[in-house]
Amino acid sequence: MPMKAVGFAAIAAALCAGTALPAIAQDKEITLCWAAWDPANALVELSKDFTAQSGVKMNFEFVPWTSFADRMLNELNSGGKLCDLMIGDSQWIGGGATYGHYVKLNDFFDAEGISMDDFLPAAVDAYSAWPKGSDNYYALPAMGDAVGWVYRKDWFEKPEIQAAFKEEYGRDLAPPKTWDELLEVGKFFQGREIDGETRYGAAIYTERGSEGITMGVTNALYPYGFKYENEPGSYDMEGAVNSPEAVKGLEVYKALYECCTPPGHSDAYMTEDLDAYKSGQTALQMNFFAFFPGIAKDPEVGGETSGFFVNPSANQAASVLGGQGISVVAYSDNKPEALEYIKWFAQPEVQQKWWALGGYAVHNAVVEDPNFPESTPFAAQFLEAMSNVKDFWQEPIYAELLQAMQKRVHDYVVADQGTAQEALDKLIEDWTISFEDDGKL
Repeated sequence: MPMKAVGFAAIAAALCAGTALPAIAQDKEITLCWAAWDPANALVELSKDFTAQSGVKMNFEFVPWTSFADRMLNELNSGGKLCDLMIGDSQWIGGGATYGHYVKLNDFFDAEGISMDDFLPAAVDAYSAWPKGSDNYYALPAMGDAVGWVYRKDWFEKPEIQAAFKEEYGRDLAPPKTWDELLEVGKFFQGREIDGETRYGAAIYTERGSEGITMGVTNALYPYGFKYENEPGSYDMEGAVNSPEAVKGLEVYKALYECCTPPGHSDAYMTEDLDAYKSGQTALQMNFFAFFPGIAKDPEVGGETSGFFVNPSANQAASVLGGQGISVVAYSDNKPEALEYIKWFAQPEVQQKWWALGGYAVHNAVVEDPNFPESTPFAAQFLEAMSNVKDFWQEPIYAELLQAMQKRVHDYVVADQGTAQEALDKLIEDWTISFEDDGKL
């Protein structure tokens, strides 16, 4: 059940007083649940400071991305007490608020002087607020993220490669700024021999089982003009989801898959793209910025070997949102300590260390620092991407909506069934049934 308001007020008062919590914390421990990936390891390191300051022991439950949603949504839906803090996907915020899984944090934020104005607006809207556009907050922005691109800078700089590309396309070889240019670069590298080995164009998302191909396809759909609704909150999808621009974007993604991916790349998501790129198969890879610190430090492709660029434009600039907010689980028996962690994590100096360790802080104290764009080889691109991010439905029934899109776009792109127009028309039919069953239509 959701946390009672009177209980929350007492916790907030205790935190404000600054005296009760150290006494409570002496023999306390809390568990933070998240996905198993490099940023989670960075958070473990960061959280040592919290334990040192508060006396609260931190436990962590990290689950691989392929089973993260199933495992943690089951935990929430069953009212489980494993997690005191949850770093849940942006799409979970609607369900977390509507079904009472997450504690509403407005009173706590007010009591502690935590302002959402101190974070990037896109991150607040995506990770914290429900309904969208409201000032009802159920999470603190924890991990900003978007889908970007990595390229083999060393190959791009080879004189013979540059000359061959210019002869074929009449322009200099450079990181693509448009989807048309991306297709050209992908085609150019596909099957090309470099350093005695056959290389391929691009590693992109094609996975069917969870969310992979949707996260991939929308990298093309959004820049071409795809929208979920004609007016936000209307659930009026005809002419938005299946607009001529959206159809074009889907066709372009299929063209990239067919022309320019490595052999067997028909069920690929984050890990498979990383593997294809790090093993030297591809000139480009699509992936979340969260993986870029690891790429930059990788002994095979790090340093000056790789470069980074934002998702290419078409009719507009747009990037697929990743990232998560951190919420207090409503079923936790340790809410005071969980809230204390939120308060600690929100501090500007903690956010700065979070970025330095490889976490993607979206606090203004970090991203507005004049030195931020030069702090990593991808910091400027990350900030640019976060200025135009778009996200999937955050409706409480998002999982049902997601599976429908996974099927429709995978059938078209990978299984080569039907046309792009038919895929998007059928998607509207699927979503209309879901929203009718949910009482929204």
